[in-house]
Amino acid sequence: MGGPGAAEERFRGLLEAAPDAMVIVDDTGTIRLVNAQTEALFGYRRDELLGHPVELLVPGRFRAHHTDHRAAYALNQQVRPMGAGLDLYGLRKDGTEFPVEISLSPLETSDGLLVSAAVRDVSERKAAEERINELAALVESSQDAILAKTLDGRITYWNAAAQRLYEFTAEEALGRHVAILAPPDRGDEITALLERLRQGEKVEHFETLRVTRSGELLDVDVTLWPTRAPDGEVIGACAIVRDISDRKRAEAELTKLYEQQRHIALTLQRSLMGTPPAIPGLATASRYLPATQGAGVGGDWFDLIPLGAGRVGVLIGDVMGRGLEAAAVMGQLRSASHALAKTGLQPRQLMQALDTVVADLEVPDQLVTCCYLIIAADAGEVTICSAGHLPALVAVPGEGARTLPAPVNAPLGVGGVIYEQRRTTIARGATLVLYTDGLVETPGSDIEDQVTQLVTTLDRLATAAPDLEAVADHVLATLLPDADGHDDVTLLLTQLPAAPLATAGTELPAAAESVPAGRAFLDRTLDAWECAAVKDDTRLLLSEILTNAVRHAQGPIGLHVCRTDTDLTVEVSDHSPHLPEPRLAAEDEESGRGLLLVRALADDWGVRPTDDGKTTWFSLKV
Repeated sequence: MGGPGAAEERFRGLLEAAPDAMVIVDDTGTIRLVNAQTEALFGYRRDELLGHPVELLVPGRFRAHHTDHRAAYALNQQVRPMGAGLDLYGLRKDGTEFPVEISLSPLETSDGLLVSAAVRDVSERKAAEERINELAALVESSQDAILAKTLDGRITYWNAAAQRLYEFTAEEALGRHVAILAPPDRGDEITALLERLRQGEKVEHFETLRVTRSGELLDVDVTLWPTRAPDGEVIGACAIVRDISDRKRAEAELTKLYEQQRHIALTLQRSLMGTPPAIPGLATASRYLPATQGAGVGGDWFDLIPLGAGRVGVLIGDVMGRGLEAAAVMGQLRSASHALAKTGLQPRQLMQALDTVVADLEVPDQLVTCCYLIIAADAGEVTICSAGHLPALVAVPGEGARTLPAPVNAPLGVGGVIYEQRRTTIARGATLVLYTDGLVETPGSDIEDQVTQLVTTLDRLATAAPDLEAVADHVLATLLPDADGHDDVTLLLTQLPAAPLATAGTELPAAAESVPAGRAFLDRTLDAWECAAVKDDTRLLLSEILTNAVRHAQGPIGLHVCRTDTDLTVEVSDHSPHLPEPRLAAEDEESGRGLLLVRALADDWGVRPTDDGKTTWFSLKV
């Protein structure tokens, strides 16, 4: 255990300059010399190592074998790595182990045989090797096909999943061009992808078709990325390929099923919405666009209802929400509103009744907006009641478009609301514009701005004789430039009919003498209008209605006569709220046959409630 000899002094400078830990031992395994790298690597001071057995630096589980290996080396001295083919470990002073590489060199000195051991910590390299091995195992066991290729398209790597997918073995694929995996008509695609990779671009989830060795076409999802040299130059590419044929088939089946369901739903909705009748003298244009999301079914509806006596009901509504439930509610409300309108109810009365209908449907949180207008052609008036619906617009030729004044009422279904209406005189030839929120409530836009844009669009189209069909198309193209992302949309344009050819009216007391007085007024009017062909029937029917009003109603009684180019309409108004109904009179009764005569002789007739009472009317063709 003495101090360093002459041999130690000879090598000291060389050892201190060595990059590895250098440990020199004698033939007994005693440490004779170490360098500073040894102290740093093993954590010992130099004086704690010199003179101690080298097994101090060897983990305990290897010490017995180490002594045997050292003895064997003494018999076969040569420069070689220690423990070739074995994993070697060093032991630090703190008891931790680490993988090492050891190179042994015999040194013949005057002091005897010494052995120099160069010890290198290979922890980082071992960890890297483990990561590489793990990655290789992961790549090889991947369920996705993984392959590598050069920039000219030659395959350089091919995992087991690639063989299963494409049916080529690695021996058959390696070195061949990747174009063998593409259908003949996709050669340009391969060229374009290689060019993108050459430019350093990564291509993610590119869906395309590939072909197997047996010629089967596969839907695949391909992700490609360039591989680079240490200096950053692109030298090749890797690809992960996933078979998505099952997914594509499932998507195709789902698409087909979705289209079938959408067709059924839209057919159902159109059936529930119905087709409004064409009304003579009333120019209209309508558009309905299903929602572009989901099944496309919504709760929009509109209706045109001929009310007789030159009056037309115009109705538009929107059940909030989407789907079959909204469509079912819409169908029920459309049927109810149509039937109620045919009874002659005023707009506010119809809304009051519909509010009850919505409540009776017992659909949780169901709100409905609705707007009902009655157009009176002879007076040029529109009576409107809106239940939370978007404002109706009126476009007047030469004056532009504006909002039609209407009281603000709550939507249907709120309950406890007294609905109000408003009557407004509108210019002949004006066009009423009704719509649902799908037209103006689009993603990323403000609904007020969209309504303003709608008014501006109508301003530009308010010509003397607008083509309503062209106006409807232009409005949709302007407000919905994108085909996707909108709710169901309803747009209805209704142009007020021209004024009747002539009108006349008078007021009579509720007295018996009013019947002959009314007939006389009618005779003078019809003579002036040259309507002799219908004079007799008109006098008879007026007599019956006036007689009922005198006997059963309160005065004064209003008599109004209106002529168009096709019809003659007579209206009798009184202040009694009781609506007359036809009935079968007994043989000995002298009354009860008036309305039966009206129903038999008139081309059309009806009774409608008014704020003051009611109006009974009939029409005859002229």
